[in-house]
Amino acid sequence: MAADKLERLKEIIRDCEKAVVAFSGGVDSTLLLSVAHEALGDNVMAVTVVSSFMPGHEKKEASEIANLIGVRHEIVMIDENDIEGFTDNPVDRCYICKKYLFSQVLDIAEGKGIACVMDATNADDTGDYRPGLRALRELDVRSPLMEAGLTKAEIRELSKERNLSGWGKPAMACLATRIPYGEKITREKLRQIDEAEEFLRSLGYGNCRVRHHGKLARIEVSPKRIGQLMKPDQCRQVTEHLRSLGFKYITVDMQGYRMGSLNEAICGEEEKS
Repeated sequence: MAADKLERLKEIIRDCEKAVVAFSGGVDSTLLLSVAHEALGDNVMAVTVVSSFMPGHEKKEASEIANLIGVRHEIVMIDENDIEGFTDNPVDRCYICKKYLFSQVLDIAEGKGIACVMDATNADDTGDYRPGLRALRELDVRSPLMEAGLTKAEIRELSKERNLSGWGKPAMACLATRIPYGEKITREKLRQIDEAEEFLRSLGYGNCRVRHHGKLARIEVSPKRIGQLMKPDQCRQVTEHLRSLGFKYITVDMQGYRMGSLNEAICGEEEKS
């Protein structure tokens, strides 16, 4: 099944002839860029948008992976304060952000005479509240992985078969997704989140989120790892570090890590996959 979808993906990409891939360095965009390079050769390039609301390690990883694949790569630095309405953190924040970011990528593509811009949305990404998808449709950005029907599991499977770097690494997301809607997004909050999650990853908690509730940090890790996190020595170590970052209260979410947990407040659902 995944092999058939891979062939369909190649057909979709070839139809574009020339393309710019919005490249984060994550599992999905790495597979997309690899297949696009295979299908289009030098007629594809990668563009990575970097800002304080993206995890700090992503810029370095994106550059390294693009170099390994062998494609041209440009990095665009943006200031989140330039995105009108973004820092107010409304429920359509993702739409506002995507509209701005992909407008920048489209400008680059237009300047190079490339009509097709691709992003790495996959078939599973329609299952959560994702207003950013509306922005992609409005801007005519292609989502070949979704068009081919590739799920996250299939993307990991194909990436492993192709020996792509980081095929098994956890999903990453904009740091602003850790701040409840309606609460102001600031660089200080984003710094706290980034450094807290980086610390947890250094302890082996790959799938983790630190949700920012003012002075309170709500930690989400894999349900299987909650017991480890709550052991006295580990608990003390994490608590001390997160307090050094400016949090006063440190809690662990007993439901564990799940995508879009802050969307529960607006969707009226108790659980999201």
